[in-house]
Amino acid sequence: MKGISSGIWKAARLVFFTGLMLVCTGIFGVTLLILYTASDLPRLPEDLSRIIETPQSLVYNASGQVVLRLGERESVPLNRVSPDFINAIVATEDHRFFQHHGINKLRTAKALYVTLFEPGRVEGASTITQQLAKNLFFSFEQSFSRKFRELLVSFQIEVTHSKAEILEVYINQIHFGAGAQGIEKAADTFFGKSARDLTLSEAALLAGLPKSPTAYNPFRHMDRALKRRQLVLQRMKDTGYISEDQAALAASDIPELNREKKDARSGSYFLDALVKSLIDVYGENVVYNGGIRVYATLDPRLQDLAKLSLRQGLDRLDQEMGISGEKPSRPQGALVAIEPATGAVRAMVGGRDYFDSEFNRATHARRQAGSGFKPFVYYAAFEKDGLHPGTLMTDQSVTIPVTGAPDWQPRNFERRFQGNMVLKTALTRSVNTVAAQLVQRTGPDAVIDTARRCGINSPMQDVFSIALGTADVTPLEMTAAFSVFANSGIRHDPFLFWRVEDAFGRVLFEHIVQDQPVLDPAIAYQVVDMMKAVVDTGSGRRVRDHGFTRSCAGKTGTSNNFMDAWFTGFTPTLCTSVWVGFDKRDPLRDKNGAGITGGRGAAPIWARFMQQALADEPERNFPVPREIRFEKIDPDTGCPMDSRDSRPGIIVAVKRGQVLCGETVR
Repeated sequence: MKGISSGIWKAARLVFFTGLMLVCTGIFGVTLLILYTASDLPRLPEDLSRIIETPQSLVYNASGQVVLRLGERESVPLNRVSPDFINAIVATEDHRFFQHHGINKLRTAKALYVTLFEPGRVEGASTITQQLAKNLFFSFEQSFSRKFRELLVSFQIEVTHSKAEILEVYINQIHFGAGAQGIEKAADTFFGKSARDLTLSEAALLAGLPKSPTAYNPFRHMDRALKRRQLVLQRMKDTGYISEDQAALAASDIPELNREKKDARSGSYFLDALVKSLIDVYGENVVYNGGIRVYATLDPRLQDLAKLSLRQGLDRLDQEMGISGEKPSRPQGALVAIEPATGAVRAMVGGRDYFDSEFNRATHARRQAGSGFKPFVYYAAFEKDGLHPGTLMTDQSVTIPVTGAPDWQPRNFERRFQGNMVLKTALTRSVNTVAAQLVQRTGPDAVIDTARRCGINSPMQDVFSIALGTADVTPLEMTAAFSVFANSGIRHDPFLFWRVEDAFGRVLFEHIVQDQPVLDPAIAYQVVDMMKAVVDTGSGRRVRDHGFTRSCAGKTGTSNNFMDAWFTGFTPTLCTSVWVGFDKRDPLRDKNGAGITGGRGAAPIWARFMQQALADEPERNFPVPREIRFEKIDPDTGCPMDSRDSRPGIIVAVKRGQVLCGETVR
């Protein structure tokens, strides 16, 4: 027993001294880490307010002009701010602010665990002091070393400044959304008053915005802002700042917004989309507090032309439909213009009046494309089944069996059949029964695959009716997808900015144009040549009627019951899509009850915009792949015509090796 006791005692001493050595080693290591890190810490200014003196974030257009400033603020002392707001922001963001010394120990322990044991995640403790400390670090990476350095700076801030000083600087740097930086700017922007005059109801609403200024913006999402305010009031009650009766009274109040503050918004569908894409990448704190420089793809001349063309086109539709300007329900529209060679979005308009409706139909309105989807159908048939523009088909009654559903019997727009025709004629006249026969041969999946390769990301059902454009897509998607045809089968995903720099001019991001070959160039050209005929003699001929004479290609689209009217078309240098329709999906009909098609409703807008957009550019033709041959054929038989035959024929683009009426093209 004595030997056992002696062994246990020795083991205990060994464990004790080993533990002591580990603790000492750990303390020594942490000390070295602190000393090493402290030598590289940014300098803390004597005047703490200078910690938030970052320059505004600026957005430049393609001409080098500043078109948007983000982060404008007006600092106010703490005694000029409503105590209700101060209590609300502390209760919401850091309820132990007046007790801790820069860090919340429980939050920090959790954040450390996540950072160390969950690969790919770096989590912060986010006390008010730490959020201030972030302003001294102009690298936007999230790493353990940066978090540790922020922690040391937080301790330094707490030692050298009072809680009141820290809180004052903090509330003057918060981003509230709608262009409002700091509490004074926010109070004026949202309620048209000074920060000292905020009521509990208003103060609690503002205190809830910094978590996600875009998502809770009351100008756009009052319902969300009020739900978020309810959480703020609950936090204030739980932390003893207000009573239950005060919380209930404030929750029952719907604050009146400052509706005259239009300058709080960008005024531009393009800039709204740009800011959202920046926030998705960098976060709202960087976008509004980081002093970044953003170089956008926006061409100011094209943007002005796009807005004017769309508004005038919609006003013309109002007249044709007998709609007065006072009627609340009027047709809406969208226009997107993309540079096919790069994917740069040059113009974007998402509605007839931004300040009447900020909803961006260019990026968020998914509507049926109608016959505008047929180029994908024809490409799939050419690629998968070896068909070509001179292949002979028959416009006739079609019945397609559908498993588990009634048979599908597509009908033509004219409600009649035209008999034999080659595929170029079928697309030119937008014949539905021929498109249905093609999708029956290839299967809907082949059409979906083609559309996906071209950049259509919206959900698409694997159904035969996709041949007639029953899939819902956005104007931005249609423009990007048709750009692939304009660019000889090369895809460039659409983008809104070329470069992002930090406050010191260091490049954070630069867009590098990379070609993505997704379509066979020769087959893509065959579809382009057919779409040229759509404009010259087919459903898109109103483009020519409105004076646009350049080489171009495009396709009209009209959905069931005339609820959507489209025209998407392109030249070799610019691709543009126009959509018009009612937000509530009412039919587009003129005063006589006639339905308004894509050719009538959208093509004139497209023609007006493109005519002026390209006015100063030299005319260009689409490049013809080497394996393409042009053959004159009989439109009724699809057979080649003798050069001495005086009958009018049709010129089709066929690939070398393809067969016309048993004759191989060489």
